Amino acid sequence: MKSLVHLNGWPMEVLQKGGAGTPILIMSGMGCSFEEWFNITEVLCEAHTAILFHRPGLGASELGTEPRTTAAAARDAKDLLEMLEVTEPVVLIGHSYGGLCAQHFSKLYPQQVKGLLLVDSTSDSLEKLDELPDLTEDASDDKWLEECGKFAELDESELKKIIRLMLSENQKKLPNPIQQRLIEFQQKPNLYKAIKSEVENWRADAKTIKSLGSLSGIPLIVIGRDKKYAVEQGIEEGWPEAELRAQEHLWHELILEQSALSENSELFFAEGAGHMIHLDRPDLVIAMAQKLTQTP
Repeated sequence: MKSLVHLNGWPMEVLQKGGAGTPILIMSGMGCSFEEWFNITEVLCEAHTAILFHRPGLGASELGTEPRTTAAAARDAKDLLEMLEVTEPVVLIGHSYGGLCAQHFSKLYPQQVKGLLLVDSTSDSLEKLDELPDLTEDASDDKWLEECGKFAELDESELKKIIRLMLSENQKKLPNPIQQRLIEFQQKPNLYKAIKSEVENWRADAKTIKSLGSLSGIPLIVIGRDKKYAVEQGIEEGWPEAELRAQEHLWHELILEQSALSENSELFFAEGAGHMIHLDRPDLVIAMAQKLTQTP
């Protein structure tokens, strides 16, 4: 059931599926809709409660006035669980930037985490990525921020003329109503205001998260993308091969480092999957989430 709840004075779009079993909280990536998790949650909700929310500025969630940081996202998640009267520890899933938010949540509120699943998560050492040359001149953070700033100043009708989202092959396999919502999701100015704020703060956020120490004994499963597949995929899309290989090598190393965040961790690489592992290999994400629900 999808609904709008008022959290800290602002409307937030929330999706709950199922109604029994261990609660599973999913934190989606930067600029990504929880609608992409449809196939995964359809399976997980058979035995568990799946909870997803759009961070402020995403979907129907109001942007509010607070800078978008991982600490704010972690606090929103905590407050949402309290509002929904979820009292038992959750299995927390975080993809990409959502994984960075999930790490922050897990370090601030470890007693509320039964297990943590990081899906090609952004690293708390993300500053190392700055050492690499940009794949193209337009791929730098500065260019990204500039573009987001321009989109944020447009109204929705203007954005619809500019942004005609091409769905990926895996997104096209989702039900038609969800495909339409994914397109509409990308055509809202507040999305780009939120992305801009998240990017402006994520380096400082990463340093804060790292300063909080390890995850201690929280059961942790880390899933990284297939390095070879990601390079091949990038070459097909026209990216320079040498830069791609350097980027994927470093990303692989950062994923390996994440498995050391907890004394109780497992590491997997998703064969045949790029960054969007939840779309490329939903079977693996489902299996690992279910595994964490069964931990003592």
